Amino acid sequence: MDENKQAPRSRSIYLLPNLFTTAGLFSGFYAIIAASNGEFVHASIAVFIAAIMDGIDGRVARLTGTSSDFGVQYDSLADLVSFGMAPSLVMYHWALSSLKFDGNVMGRVGWAVAFLYAACAALRLARFNTQVGSVDKRWFIGLASPAAAGLMMSFVWAFADGDLGWSGEQLRYVALGVTLISALLMVSRIRFWSFKGTGKGGAKADRIPFYALFLVPVVIAVLAMDLPRALLAIGVVYALSGPGYWLWRRWRKTPEAVA
Repeated sequence: MDENKQAPRSRSIYLLPNLFTTAGLFSGFYAIIAASNGEFVHASIAVFIAAIMDGIDGRVARLTGTSSDFGVQYDSLADLVSFGMAPSLVMYHWALSSLKFDGNVMGRVGWAVAFLYAACAALRLARFNTQVGSVDKRWFIGLASPAAAGLMMSFVWAFADGDLGWSGEQLRYVALGVTLISALLMVSRIRFWSFKGTGKGGAKADRIPFYALFLVPVVIAVLAMDLPRALLAIGVVYALSGPGYWLWRRWRKTPEAVA
């Protein structure tokens, strides 16, 4: 037997991590159904649940040694539903569909921008899959699709619950801008912090600064006060952090930013 012969790649399908992926897929599907029935708060919460499931499934697979090629592809397809199709359709049903009251052309703009978001999410996921293992783990190239979905759904949730007295129809142009910006940030080359350590290799790669750990209880306290508005604030700050960091590096004229 040739000892140098490469072992065939595992094609096993593991139950545990894929259960979480399926739960995330179900949450995204439920969000679409809820939005079509006018239950926008429930739809927004479902997308956030999908994001939690998306964060769990990969970690469970790594901790239990049950990673597989099937799981990677299944997770990517589930993400397309949960963070691509679901946010675009929830936003369309809540606000963008109201653009038809401003004329036929604006009505087409509404669903076209909703489609653009879904398409950009698909492109973002495809690019991420091709860059795994070849980019600095500290950064996402372009706004990650779960973060973009979080920005979209926190915006819907913050106003759809009725506490602020604004409806989707009244905010349709703001919603149009949020959707368009979220879509373009996903396919941009702007870097966003991934919260995955220092990137210096070895045991230190997964360490984070002490101040980042200190921020955890602060964030929890803020979320407890007003969850939807706090999530919206966090989403906006994170979405602005990438362009802000890029502008800062351009101002400092660092070689990386110029490139």
